[in-house]
Amino acid sequence: MDPVFEKLYEKYHNDLFNFLFYMVRNREQAEDLVQEVYVRVLRSYKRFKGQCSEKTWLLSIARHVAIDFFRKQKRRRQWAGSAEWSEEQIGADEPIPEEMAIQKEEIQLMYRGLARCTVDQRLVLVLRFIQSLSIAETAEALGWTESKVKTTQHRALKALKQYMEEEAKQEGWRCEKAQLE
Repeated sequence: MDPVFEKLYEKYHNDLFNFLFYMVRNREQAEDLVQEVYVRVLRSYKRFKGQCSEKTWLLSIARHVAIDFFRKQKRRRQWAGSAEWSEEQIGADEPIPEEMAIQKEEIQLMYRGLARCTVDQRLVLVLRFIQSLSIAETAEALGWTESKVKTTQHRALKALKQYMEEEAKQEGWRCEKAQLE
């Protein structure tokens, strides 16, 4: 195996997997998409000019792979609906069961809200807050201006907050209804 490819794999594999996992919310599908990213990297590495960081370049390729996946699925709103999440998928490792249950509910609430965001909003939220890229790095990875990233981030956070509040109200209503029955 090419030593450059091995270095990229060791250094960025987890970042790529996490990014794609947050986009498609399916472990097996994310693993398949990561492999597609590596295929594209092997095909195009000789053309990489180093004008951006390797991480930004790889995440840009991963973004295109994710968009291609959504196109193949013929639905950009893949995350619609409620999905069940296991502790293993969420990564909850809290010592106190009550705290773990509350955190799991909050994380599920956030994921359901994130699912209702547009694909562009999800891309920005995942790159900025999960991958910890700067505004400039996010713009570079997405091929956008910094202004567009900032605007999309602002709208995404506003939408996510609204969606989470709506979900929380619905959950509260369901709990009250269940207690009455």
